[in-house]
Amino acid sequence: MIQVLVLLVAAVVVAAGTPAHAQADMSKTLRAVFRVAETGFDPQAAGDVYSNAVNRVIFDPPYRYDHLARPLKLVPNTAVGLPEISADGKTWTIRIRPGIFFADDPAFKGQKRELTAHDYVYSWKRILDPRMRSNALAILEGRLLDPAGVIAKARESGRLDLDAKIEGLQAVDRYTIRLRLNFPDSELLSAMATTSMSAVAREVVEAHADASGWVMANPVGTGPYRLKEWRRGQKIVLEANPGFREERYPESSDPEDRAITEKLKGKRIPLAGRVEISIIEEANPRLLAFRNREVDYVEVPPELAWNVLDPPATLKPAFAKEGITLGRGVQPVITYTYFNMEDPVVGGYTPDRIALRRAIGMAYNVPEEVKVIRQGQATPANQVVPPNVSGHNPKLSGRDKYDPATARALLDRFGYKDRDGDGFRDLPDGRPLVLKLASAPSATERQHDELWVRSMKDVGLKIEFNKQKWPDLLKAARLGQLQMFTLGNFSTTPEGFGFLGLLYGPHAGFSNLARFKLPEYDKLFEQARAMQPGPARDAVMQKMGDLVNGYAPWNVTVFRIENVLVHPWLVGYKYNGFIQHPWPYFDVDMPRRQAAGK
Repeated sequence: MIQVLVLLVAAVVVAAGTPAHAQADMSKTLRAVFRVAETGFDPQAAGDVYSNAVNRVIFDPPYRYDHLARPLKLVPNTAVGLPEISADGKTWTIRIRPGIFFADDPAFKGQKRELTAHDYVYSWKRILDPRMRSNALAILEGRLLDPAGVIAKARESGRLDLDAKIEGLQAVDRYTIRLRLNFPDSELLSAMATTSMSAVAREVVEAHADASGWVMANPVGTGPYRLKEWRRGQKIVLEANPGFREERYPESSDPEDRAITEKLKGKRIPLAGRVEISIIEEANPRLLAFRNREVDYVEVPPELAWNVLDPPATLKPAFAKEGITLGRGVQPVITYTYFNMEDPVVGGYTPDRIALRRAIGMAYNVPEEVKVIRQGQATPANQVVPPNVSGHNPKLSGRDKYDPATARALLDRFGYKDRDGDGFRDLPDGRPLVLKLASAPSATERQHDELWVRSMKDVGLKIEFNKQKWPDLLKAARLGQLQMFTLGNFSTTPEGFGFLGLLYGPHAGFSNLARFKLPEYDKLFEQARAMQPGPARDAVMQKMGDLVNGYAPWNVTVFRIENVLVHPWLVGYKYNGFIQHPWPYFDVDMPRRQAAGK
């Protein structure tokens, strides 16, 4: 997920003496929508894209991506500048800008609480704490110099002493972080822009943490917004943080950005005083909310794409007439169904279990998913790394294609036959074979369920469904309680290597929800993460991809195409496949919205 980018861009910081524009306009409210419920607002604990969209504007990592620059450009956020890196690439010095403060919270006992290097060190140690089960473990695990074995001991005991000294992760003074690495790290810089690397305050964690050490309901950060209201799975309200430092809308020399920069260049962010996020899981009501002008922009549900598009992919005249615009692109996302490798039915590394998983993958009707469910707004996936990130091979065509005849032959060969005459295959030892796929209770998921039933019935496999709300399924997945689960993993950086880290053995039960543990794969992963981006690393990544295809812990299905509708009163929108909700950079033309009747 993370790639070194050579940059010479300074942070957007107001110089001393610069006249201040007004704070965020509290009369302006951005209205957004999520299609899946959030899990909570702890940047080290949350692993879903919806929670992290909120975390991104409440908390601050040391670096971020410029809102307007294309290709993406990494710039300092709370850091003074880019890291100072030693000649051997193993020692990094990051200097934090003085004078940045956390939002007010009772944990600070009425005092202003300044952000320091110690806050980042504490926060990053939380990622390494096994008790947290952080989805971001891959960012730091194995990378930091630790001759005392503090991290290894924590892995054995199940808990990290957050006061223990880790040689490779220290605050050498109030504003300076010193990292000492085991190898020159080609990913770490872009990782520093992810929400999981944001700073939290220890006082807040200790005041509000649950038994897992998570602080999901009491987010206190240094970012442009703070949580005002939260009704789980229904509505999230953010308000501008009155203590947020002065930062300005970025400049751009791209002629395509002229219309935006003429209106917003130099203005203080955030621009809107409130953000209201509704959770609408069903596709039709979500699109209807946009048509009724109740939300300012919306990702078009794939199954409704031709309600708003004309072939090949242009906005229908009725929408364009209203001034609505379309943002469109291939998302840096992989969509796949994972198999729990510890499950007694689909898990394991013996030839019969591998054959079962491969047969399931060949039997699943990806072309129908693309044509019918996604209405052409996707392409069949042929590898683990999606387009638009490093490591993607556009020439590759190596995944098992939809081939139910071969799937049936493979199942026959390895003894998966119908022994009791009920029309469904049994396990080779004669026990019943039942697949159990977890899915959320939405209309779209029901379509996927029906496709799974048809696909599996075609090869004689019985499938049932574990129906729960998305946050509950994610929790069960982390605990290894699901047999099969369909997910999409999303990159917020242009680095693609992190997708392969989702199957790294030591991360089983953390980001590795499939609990895939293959020494050959892990060795290649460790080799590749110490390499610089380029053909040599790509070759190692390809070997890893071949192992995924061979052992089939995942059935990778599609690469998704995203369509976003934007009302004309939303100012500052520019399509970005990596960051879907850059709320601090959006403004609202209130007279135009009011003239439209909302």
